Amino acid sequence: MTMSLKVNGKSQQVEADPSTPLLYVLRNDLGLHGPKFGCGLGQCGACMVHVDGNATFSCVLPIAAVGNREVTTLEGLLENGKPNKLQQAFIDEQAAQCGYCISGMVMRAQVLLKEKPHPTDDEIRHHMRTNLCRCGTHAAIMRAIKRAAAA
Repeated sequence: MTMSLKVNGKSQQVEADPSTPLLYVLRNDLGLHGPKFGCGLGQCGACMVHVDGNATFSCVLPIAAVGNREVTTLEGLLENGKPNKLQQAFIDEQAAQCGYCISGMVMRAQVLLKEKPHPTDDEIRHHMRTNLCRCGTHAAIMRAIKRAAAA
């Protein structure tokens, strides 16, 4: 079935079963590799994207449920082809070890900074609790979010 999606500001047509998880369409059909497959259960955050500005687990969201809502991936956060201030803060703080979780971390943190431009440490910890980093770079991730908030 042909489905229409709005991804990173562009209308896209994809051939897929309506029950196909958004993650698979983004990666396999649209070639967007920011969101990653981690658990497939919406429990790790590696697949995090924004749907109408809300952090969403794309591995459990069927494309039929997306409808006309705006989907933004890590690639869609770029500003004039360059990292935005949060992405740059993650780079500057070297907040990735293996890098697998970082896309989801950035997507989740972007929503936090939109809602609370200057979050406290407790607010950051609370907001980011749904995203897992198995390498243990949580301290660098915290520093990156605080750096972006201060920028």
